[in-house]
Amino acid sequence: MKPFWEPTSERQGNARISHYAQWLSERSEITAFSDYDSLWQWSVSSIEEFWESVWDYFEVESPSPYSSVLDGRRMPGAKWFSGAQVNYVNQVFKNAGRDRPAIIFEDEAGNRRDVSWQELEKQVASLASSLKALGVCKGDRVAAFLPNRPETIVAFLACASVGAVWSLCSPDMGAISVLDRFRQIEPKVLIACDGYSYNGKVYDRREVVRQIREQLPSVRHFVPIDVLKAEGASPREEETLNWSKLVSDSVEFQPEWLPFDHPLWVVYSSGTTGKPKPIVHGHGGIILSMSVSLGFHNDLGTQDRYHWYSTTGWIMWNCQVGGLLVGSTVCIYDGNPGYPDLGRLWRFAGDAGVTLFGAGAAFYESCMKGSVEPKKEADLSSLRTIGSTGSPLAPDCYEWIQEQLGKDVWIAPMSGGTDLAGPFIGGNPTLPVYKGEMQCRVLGAAVHAFDDAAKPVIDEVGELVCTEPMPCMPLYFWDDKGDERYYSSYFDTFPGVWRHGDWMSVTPRGGVVIYGRSDATINRHGIRMGTSELYQAIEVLPEVVDSLVVDLEFLGKQSYMPLFVMLKEGAVLDQNLREDIKSRIRNALTARHVPNDIFTVPAVPRTLSGKKLEVPIKKVLLGQPLEKVVNQDSLANPDSLEWYIDFAERFLSKPQGQA
Repeated sequence: MKPFWEPTSERQGNARISHYAQWLSERSEITAFSDYDSLWQWSVSSIEEFWESVWDYFEVESPSPYSSVLDGRRMPGAKWFSGAQVNYVNQVFKNAGRDRPAIIFEDEAGNRRDVSWQELEKQVASLASSLKALGVCKGDRVAAFLPNRPETIVAFLACASVGAVWSLCSPDMGAISVLDRFRQIEPKVLIACDGYSYNGKVYDRREVVRQIREQLPSVRHFVPIDVLKAEGASPREEETLNWSKLVSDSVEFQPEWLPFDHPLWVVYSSGTTGKPKPIVHGHGGIILSMSVSLGFHNDLGTQDRYHWYSTTGWIMWNCQVGGLLVGSTVCIYDGNPGYPDLGRLWRFAGDAGVTLFGAGAAFYESCMKGSVEPKKEADLSSLRTIGSTGSPLAPDCYEWIQEQLGKDVWIAPMSGGTDLAGPFIGGNPTLPVYKGEMQCRVLGAAVHAFDDAAKPVIDEVGELVCTEPMPCMPLYFWDDKGDERYYSSYFDTFPGVWRHGDWMSVTPRGGVVIYGRSDATINRHGIRMGTSELYQAIEVLPEVVDSLVVDLEFLGKQSYMPLFVMLKEGAVLDQNLREDIKSRIRNALTARHVPNDIFTVPAVPRTLSGKKLEVPIKKVLLGQPLEKVVNQDSLANPDSLEWYIDFAERFLSKPQGQA
């Protein structure tokens, strides 16, 4: 196959990953590498030496030496850089630039704000001092219900600087979903907005915030942020605090030195059963892994302006803020990227001088189908890289991006997830791009496609696995006794090997194609949600006896999510019930997770132990033969499959979504 894009010799020479390879070759103990594959092979075989080199290259600071890089190559349970002390915020401000903004912010209404590095540091220092005065100590949790604004970044950095543990939910989430997350971590402080704007509409969230506060008895301090400054707002209660005052003092600032594996944040990834998984990442692991992914694989540095469209409910918000670790200006946008039209985000990028523009694959597909011409919307002469994630980028999107933005722009899709707060698969500015595939497995990620016999395969579809530990893997799940949920989430299929839940193939040249989720997790526009949360939302309706949902995203196709409901005798799926179901999902989860279609079924297939047959039904609807995906002897109600087989035949014979 002919390369779709090839880097110029100048781009190769100026790339940070090239500088790193040269730096490695100059170290007496490291030999020169002939190509990227040899560098990657070294990084996943000599993992201790690789991660120590990352520590040195990015000049991570610690007032105390580490005794070892890695205490055993076990998964889970690997312990990195024992004895070292770090702080995410120290690394951020070590790279601060005084002649350029740290944050460029804009919202739907066109309100723009530039935050200098000096102002950012002042506000973070002031809020950190205020949190200490409130009695916030190392290990205390601070929960936030905030949109994508500079205040959110300030709050996160202030928490991290004092050793508090940060956790964030987007304000478009319903109270039930938020409480399912925050109740697990028992926060001491809640920071919340009065509302947000989206698609030209104002959403007052004060009632949702009230519900959250009422049902979080652990919260001792409430910090409101008036995003809307709504008229008629109720007077502040005595226990609330004034944001402006909290961030206005000029104080000396020294972030706390913390153990390498001190918790940085709790993020959430839902599964098919139980409450959302509260995933804990550590300061040191995130510093190192984001330095690799953003510095090497996205080629970001101090002169870059980095934008990745995201809500605060997506792990890409964390990755966006991570641009500060490598000294880049982060350019954040709050609102609907398609309002008032799909040119809006491109205009923001042009005005902000963005050099790396990232978004979910669905955004580019929408622009392509909407005949958007980005260069007619704005001056994009600074733009040199396009990033994509959330779902596979379709081959025709590669062509559209190049046609619209020029042959010099590097297209760098990546794939990873909330579990890692970063990628397994990513870009490389020194390698050619092949349409429809990602360029490489990232440095330090021992990623393979496993067949059913747990053997790595090339040019065949298999399970995405990682066979060696990485510093960014979760420290643990919050309040997970004996690491039972942690183990079952990643290691119960291939013991000692991380199974990610994606289908993938590795091409003979080392590229990667992601085909979609291999498990039952719903991936809607890059936002993962567990099926269990959806079931909880709708099965309380008296008409709904049982339900099953599958997300049929596969190999670049737009996600199609049908919901199957079993109704009580005499109930009818009329328009009123449809709207009730959609409303329940919209309010409990997000609008993104409302199904494309709803169908009535005679029964939901279950195993003898009572588990819903989500993955087998998903595979059947993607065209796999029934006998290869399920053993009918293991089912409590095998006759229930007949309806789904018939549905699959109709679904596969017609255009998507017309079953």
